[in-house]
Amino acid sequence: MRHLLTLADLGPHDLRTILDLSAGAPEPVLRGQGVALYFEKPSARTRNSMELAVVQLGGHPVYLQPQELGIGSRESVEDVTRTLACFHRIIAARTFDHELLEGMAAVGAAPVVNMLSDTDHPLQALADLLTIRELCGRIEGVKVAYVGDGDNNVARSLAHACAMLEAELTVASPAGYELSDAPLGVRQTQDPCEAVEGADVVYTDVWVSMGQERERDERVAALEPYQVNEALMARAPSAYLLHCLPAHRGEEVSAGVIDGPRSAVWQQAENRMHSARGALRWILQQD
Repeated sequence: MRHLLTLADLGPHDLRTILDLSAGAPEPVLRGQGVALYFEKPSARTRNSMELAVVQLGGHPVYLQPQELGIGSRESVEDVTRTLACFHRIIAARTFDHELLEGMAAVGAAPVVNMLSDTDHPLQALADLLTIRELCGRIEGVKVAYVGDGDNNVARSLAHACAMLEAELTVASPAGYELSDAPLGVRQTQDPCEAVEGADVVYTDVWVSMGQERERDERVAALEPYQVNEALMARAPSAYLLHCLPAHRGEEVSAGVIDGPRSAVWQQAENRMHSARGALRWILQQD
């Protein structure tokens, strides 16, 4: 049984297979079957992309919220997982705590997909790789600069993905915001100008994520020099902009850049659906 909890558990062959399946035409591998989509955190892109991916594969997505399952209050994670497996071919969860996903997977009742946790965001990284491949015609050797808070789930999954497929990733973050446990081959710097010099892709993310609202003033002050704006993008005149969204114009990215001709964020957003479809097909290959 395959699970997709973190890209660090995959190999390069698995990653390339998922990307190829993402680019291919949908097949009805979920015909007549359900997929449970459990959301502790709301998300426009994740819900829409996953629901449509399941539908395109012939399945039926069921959206679930914490009050409906009562994990840890009404029922244990093991009992909830076994119950959902009675109805669904796959269980996907967007959760605060990565350990919940590991607990679901440990039951072994159904394949488990991480739709986002506090440590990883594998489905976003798959969409990022698919977009990079479409924009640049390849992934190997592509120079990617990630600018901003490096110690988050998006940067971590992107780092694992780039390292596996030999893209050249440089993460630019202020002190205290560096990517922890960076994979071999990923460079880190505190200089955003150095990071984007000659880059093919410049990537950024919000400075204040869900659950970090109390740290807002401190985070904005530390990350303000890392805004991706016209001056920074001028150091990489051929680079595309990626952003996992939602975006805060005037904070991590200027309006002129994200709404400009080199922005590929909407192509990237659409690829959330295609890459989710590829991930589900990969999981079912050996389910």
